[in-house]
Amino acid sequence: METEALNRKNSSRKSSIINGNGGDATTKLTNGDADGTGDDNGAAGAAGGGEVTLKAKMSLLNGCTVIVGSIIGSGIFVSPTGVLMYTGSVNLALIVWVISGLFSMVGAYCYAELGTMITKSGADYAYIMETFGPFMAFIRLWIECMIVRPCSQAIVALTFSTYVLKPFFPECTPPEDAARLLAVCCILVLTLINCWDVKWATAVQDIFTYAKLLALFIIIATGMYQLYLGNVQYFTFENTDAKVTSLALSFYSGLFAYNGWNYLNFIIEELKDPVKNLPRAIAISCTLVTVVYVMANVSFYTILSPDEVLGSSAVAVTYAERAFGMLAWTIPVFVALSTFGAVNGILLTSSRLFYAGANEGQMPEILTMIQIQRFTPTPAVLAMALLSMLYLTVSDIFALINYVGFATWLSIGVAVLCLPWLRWAQPNLPRPIRVPMVFPIIYLIATIFVTVVPMYASPVETGYGILMILSSIPVYLVFIAWKNKPIWFQKTMVSLTHFLQQLLMVLGKQAKPAQV
Repeated sequence: METEALNRKNSSRKSSIINGNGGDATTKLTNGDADGTGDDNGAAGAAGGGEVTLKAKMSLLNGCTVIVGSIIGSGIFVSPTGVLMYTGSVNLALIVWVISGLFSMVGAYCYAELGTMITKSGADYAYIMETFGPFMAFIRLWIECMIVRPCSQAIVALTFSTYVLKPFFPECTPPEDAARLLAVCCILVLTLINCWDVKWATAVQDIFTYAKLLALFIIIATGMYQLYLGNVQYFTFENTDAKVTSLALSFYSGLFAYNGWNYLNFIIEELKDPVKNLPRAIAISCTLVTVVYVMANVSFYTILSPDEVLGSSAVAVTYAERAFGMLAWTIPVFVALSTFGAVNGILLTSSRLFYAGANEGQMPEILTMIQIQRFTPTPAVLAMALLSMLYLTVSDIFALINYVGFATWLSIGVAVLCLPWLRWAQPNLPRPIRVPMVFPIIYLIATIFVTVVPMYASPVETGYGILMILSSIPVYLVFIAWKNKPIWFQKTMVSLTHFLQQLLMVLGKQAKPAQV
């Protein structure tokens, strides 16, 4: 009898692993946040395996740190070269930085109305789903998961490796293969950390956020001292490239540095009093980041000539060599720490998007599942790491920025289009915040400029971006729109899911049957 009971118990346990229901791991998942941290965000009723309900626990300060921490990454250390490359002059480059900040503020302001009107986590994915339906929402999900997130992670990892290697190659650019291999090592180490313990991952995020802020404050402080000494000889409009195509490409680099201003909307359900705190957090954070970015660029040009910036693969390192002498090694260390933390941040937050997509039946359910021993979102982390390493086959950071820029601003432009569309289609929806219609119109016109013009100026990169976006259509038709799939196909997908669950030892809450 004891043997029979034990067999029944083991059989039940195996079934729970395959089906993703029952067991302590599932309880932690349904009570934790979408990242699988197992914290106290879940609503009561966990014992019964109830639906996830996120509590509003984030204050205005927390909201500001989410936005600032999401925006400030590798962009400020990479993009100065890209912006100057296309503008030609320092003064026009600074104007592009200011306009990029204002452009981001306008978009974030439009998102404030959308976020308080459609109070679902998932940001633009949720807005497009509500406005234009599942097909357009899936394209946005595909762009984010297959292009923007992994490509951004590859860019930041390459920036990390460049700043680590630069002191060893002071007179030349670090070898591409060495930079790619070190970037792969960076991604693999952080993948291990994120798969092992979410607390470790969040600790890494906190520590390295302080490092990047310290690096920027040191650069700005020394730059202000150089301004006091009168070093303003490079602030001119000489060699300005005023071609429309060049300006559009310069905005790709500038806007890349501001990418992340919409991240608070992904977790709006957890923000206290979002009607007041969301617009305040947006205004405070975007203003702060714009000031920091512009002042950091001003600081670079107090010492470095335009030719030196264009010839540098690591602008902050070149600046430190000129400004700090014997202590020049400190800035590349801080920048490397900053970018290391930025890679970690992308890995840490991406599981939320996978989670939102799978709950709508538009992503493989395996990507929402949690490792039963470590309680980490292992499948989502591994998927992000593999895609990022695939993008590392392209070593040109600025080509990657063009991929991300085209896909990002096209999809965010569609999300902003939701605002005037819903004003017309559903005028009676409750709108705690009403944005003047001039703001979405300005944003949409600017979006057309930064997406259409580069098609002519940089056809290869934008062509690849369009192909990656269009690849979402057959995926949607086969895995989501096609409901009456053959039995053999369904069995194959179920078997694959079961195999991956057993291989990774993961469980998940089945909010809706997975379609993929």
